[in-house]
Amino acid sequence: MIDVFLQYDFLQNALLVGLMVGFLGPVLGVFILVRRLALITDALSHITLTGIAFHLYLSQSAGLLQTMNPLYMGMVFSAGGAVFMERLRNVYSSYKELAIPIAMSGGIGLGVVFISLADGFNNDLFNYLFGSVIAVTENDLITIAAVTVIVVFVLILLYKELLFLSFDEEQAKVSGLSARWINFVFIIMTALVIAASMRIVGILLVSSLMTLPSAAAVQLAKSFRQMFIYSVLFGEISILVGLVSAYHLNLAPGGMIVMTSLLILLLTIAVRKAAGRPLRIYRRNLEHSA
Repeated sequence: MIDVFLQYDFLQNALLVGLMVGFLGPVLGVFILVRRLALITDALSHITLTGIAFHLYLSQSAGLLQTMNPLYMGMVFSAGGAVFMERLRNVYSSYKELAIPIAMSGGIGLGVVFISLADGFNNDLFNYLFGSVIAVTENDLITIAAVTVIVVFVLILLYKELLFLSFDEEQAKVSGLSARWINFVFIIMTALVIAASMRIVGILLVSSLMTLPSAAAVQLAKSFRQMFIYSVLFGEISILVGLVSAYHLNLAPGGMIVMTSLLILLLTIAVRKAAGRPLRIYRRNLEHSA
C-alpha cells in the first residue's frame, strides 16, 4: 500500500516530513511529559495559528508575502509566544502553570481578530488547521529538515542538562546549572517543532503527536532511555499508518494519525495492566540515563 507514496512527489514530501515530525514530536514529548508541561503544546499551537492568520491577512495587501510560506510567520509567533510564556513563568514564580492559559487565551483572541480581518477561514487556513498531505511542498520539506537538524544538534549538546532539569529543576539550579537559559532553548525548540508539525497533523491536533506517543511509551518503558525509544517508535508507526490509511480511505491525515496514536496508547495500557506492572518512572533511571 505504501508503494503509491513512492510514485508522486507530493506524497514523498508528505512521507518524509511525516517521518521527521514523527521523530521530533515524541522526542520532545518525553521531556514535556516528565516536566508536566503537556498543555504548553496546545498553547503554542494556537499561537502558531495566530501567526498564520496574521500572514494571510497581510498577504492581502502585500504581494511579496503571497510568495512566502506562512509557516515562517507561524514559527515567529510560536517562538515569540514561547518566550512570552517563559517570562510569565518567572513573573508568577509561585504559580508557573498560569503562564500557559494566559498565553493560550491571548493567542486564541488575537488569532480570531486576524481571521476576521482576513475575511474568515479560507482553504489555506483549513489545511493548517487539520493538516493536508497535498499541501506539503518541497519548501516545507526543506524547512522542517532544517528544524530537525537544529533540534537534534541541541538535544545532543544539552541532553544531560535537560534531563537534570526535567527531574529536579530546583536541585539543578542549586548545582549552578543555567536553568533559565536552558528552559528558554527548550521552549523555543518546542515552538519550532509544533509549527513544523502542523502541515501533516494540523494545528488543532499537533499537541496529540507530542503527548500520545510519550504517554504510550511510559506504559512500557523501564528507563528514561526506553521512553525515547518507545516514544519515537510509536510516533513513526502513527505517522506511517495514519498517512497511508488517510490516503486510501480519503480521510484527513491528521485525524488518522491521532487515532492511530490513541489506539497504540490504549493497547499499551492494556499490556501494562495485563502484566500487572505499576505505572512509574523510577528515580534511579535518572542516574542510569545521564
